Amino acid sequence: MKMQDSALGGTGAEAVPGWPKALGLTLAALAALLGLYHDTLASMLAIWQRSETYAHGYLIFPISAWLIWQKRAVLARIAPRPDYRAAPVLALGGLGWWLAHAIDVLVVEQLALVGMIPALVWWMLGWPVLRAVLFPMGFLVFSVPMGEFLVPPLMNFTADFTVAMLQFTGIPVFREGTFFSIPSGDWSVIEACSGLRYLIASITLGFLYAYMSYVSPWRRLAFMALSVGLPIIANGLRAYMIVMIGHLSGMTLAVGVDHLIYGWVFFGFVMLLMFWVGSFWTDIDAAQAASPVPAPVGTAPDGWAFGRAWALALLVAAVGPARAAYVGALEASRDRDPVVMALPEGDGAWQAVPAFTEWTPHYSGQDAGADRAYGNGEDKVAVYVRYYRHQKQGAELINSRNMLIPQIHDVWKMPEERSVEVSLAGRPVTVLQGLLKSTAGQRLLVWRWNLIGGSRTADDYQGKLLEAKDKLLGGSGEGAAFILATEYSGDPKTAEPVLRRFAEAMLPALEQGLDRTVARR
Repeated sequence: MKMQDSALGGTGAEAVPGWPKALGLTLAALAALLGLYHDTLASMLAIWQRSETYAHGYLIFPISAWLIWQKRAVLARIAPRPDYRAAPVLALGGLGWWLAHAIDVLVVEQLALVGMIPALVWWMLGWPVLRAVLFPMGFLVFSVPMGEFLVPPLMNFTADFTVAMLQFTGIPVFREGTFFSIPSGDWSVIEACSGLRYLIASITLGFLYAYMSYVSPWRRLAFMALSVGLPIIANGLRAYMIVMIGHLSGMTLAVGVDHLIYGWVFFGFVMLLMFWVGSFWTDIDAAQAASPVPAPVGTAPDGWAFGRAWALALLVAAVGPARAAYVGALEASRDRDPVVMALPEGDGAWQAVPAFTEWTPHYSGQDAGADRAYGNGEDKVAVYVRYYRHQKQGAELINSRNMLIPQIHDVWKMPEERSVEVSLAGRPVTVLQGLLKSTAGQRLLVWRWNLIGGSRTADDYQGKLLEAKDKLLGGSGEGAAFILATEYSGDPKTAEPVLRRFAEAMLPALEQGLDRTVARR
């Protein structure tokens, strides 16, 4: 049988029989897998559509298919054979998807789905086939819209780099977090300035270029490292250049939409430079010329073997949606009455007082919430509790949209928010400490943390693990956010003892009030 008779195309070389049926059933299994997890696939498509940062996701699956097609001559000489060693990987993918679905971590759902695709190929066609197309299969990970967790460190690096360059060139700078002022005007590093979209585009293109241009693992790794590091430095230079253009033009250029245009032009130049430098290292042509044509390896089993593998693979892959449907039916039967929450009037020296600030934290989707201010002599603390009982995607406690203030706000700005270790009711706890400043001059020191399964934490990853533990033990995964705020002037450290004294005195009463709300089902 000649290669032109194979389902993989024609080059005139011998091919292993059995590929047409194996390939057809594998494609059918992949289509069924995407159908089983259609909601997750739809969530990826929705993000590609609405976000310019992840719009490249539309191209990833076609590029992966094209890379596999380039391997057709090699694949045709490998006998496809079902390999049930992939069963644990496929099952773990389904269980991982269910767990991520249960605690509303969409990016992990999407990663689990994408990870099940090569596992299914391994199951249906065998490890030698998967090994031959390992990079094209791995390249699918770039279809997952992820990387938001990098925004804060990238913003901080960009601010650090820009301020350092301004000081190096002799321009005085006054800085508060990611906000800074120079004699010609005020600037801030916002999310769009973090360089995340440049970084993601550079990594995606860089990894693809390294695979297609190099054979040496060291050359590939070197270019991949370059594609990661270069855009971070380049984004710092871009931000510095934009500030300098605005400064030297009297704040008439690069202060609006035009600075985004400058950014993309500069990024395009950086990418061209990176690929030009990388072209001097290419070794792919010499390696291809020296590589012999491999002989056919093995024979494919009969069609029934692939049919059995197809049916068993779908049974294993369906473990995630089946578990999600069962848990969803249980949750639908639970009490859905409105939740009412009330904070105590006071306890000891701390008593309820009129509100002293108009600021409220930016949280959404909660089942209940309560705000109250307390006073003890001259000390005043504002308390905000947000309770989430029936968590779902878009209405969950741990969500990037739950924050002290939106990034762009008419009245408030947040120069800083960082993790600090404090004592809460006699126990050391890490909280998120934020500094807020209003246009009217009010300054607030804010502590916030979450209470999940009886544990206090400000770490999102630990919080999600606590939710997962509660779900696995049959709970609902409910939780609450606690936010404390007090005024300060000058050094914010002077306000920390106020929050500490308040927490020592009032936190047990606040948590008991939450317990009564939880018990009221």
